[in-house]
Amino acid sequence: MADEIAYSSADLDDGFEAHLLSLEEIRGGIPIFERFYREVEQLYPGAMAKLKFNEALKRLLDHWAGDLIRNTQEQIRAAGVSSLDDVRSCPRRLVMLGPPAEEERRGAKEFLYQHLYFSPALDPEKNDAERVITELFEFWMAKPENLPSSYQEKAGQDPLPRVICDYIAGMTDNYIYEQYEKYRGPR
Repeated sequence: MADEIAYSSADLDDGFEAHLLSLEEIRGGIPIFERFYREVEQLYPGAMAKLKFNEALKRLLDHWAGDLIRNTQEQIRAAGVSSLDDVRSCPRRLVMLGPPAEEERRGAKEFLYQHLYFSPALDPEKNDAERVITELFEFWMAKPENLPSSYQEKAGQDPLPRVICDYIAGMTDNYIYEQYEKYRGPR
């Protein structure tokens, strides 16, 4: 849940910074953000829009994180949990947002899917990333001796495709592009 909250707020920020999402779209598409933005406008009417955006986003993150903590504490109390064994044996999820905050989070996630994640503006980047990953995967399948020694050792115990997938999954964007240029040449 902490990751969900963090990613949603970070993705809103990234989408806004990259000019893939406008302030108007975010305000119109995410009611809880709009509420916090209006509060910020009241407090800091002369502030730059980006600063207001940052403050509203900070308030949104704080709102969800606070709700997660409070609601999780309530779930733990209601379930009578007092030990790690109680947590492990509890038949239901204990860590969760309360229903109103969960609805807000889901709405924000739906907004991100509709307006950012599947944005046509990202298609060239997605296509490039898919090509880079595919070509590196095929390269290491054909030449596993080019994998780092620790992954070559793992390939002696686990299927090579699984090992290569694990290696790629752990890469940052910059690192995968470095590897691509090293083994495949300029993009």
